[in-house]
Amino acid sequence: MTTLKDVRVGESATVTRLTGTGALKRRIMDMGLTKGTGVYVRKVAPLGDPIEITVRGYELSIRKDEAASVEVGNVAQGEVPAR
Repeated sequence: MTTLKDVRVGESATVTRLTGTGALKRRIMDMGLTKGTGVYVRKVAPLGDPIEITVRGYELSIRKDEAASVEVGNVAQGEVPAR
């Protein structure tokens, strides 16, 4: 299983499942990362944390431990088309 943490800069993916529980899962969902949502990895900080992604038309920075609880599929080069 591939997680958002494993997606490289310049690649896009689709959220397939959230593995977090409780408050962490709710926080991730509140940020717009829900099943079927397309994400694009824009940047990764020099030390690897945080990761900047584009989701639902806005930029979002998340920590690596949060990204590890977001399973993704359909990883491809290039941006996700705007909805």
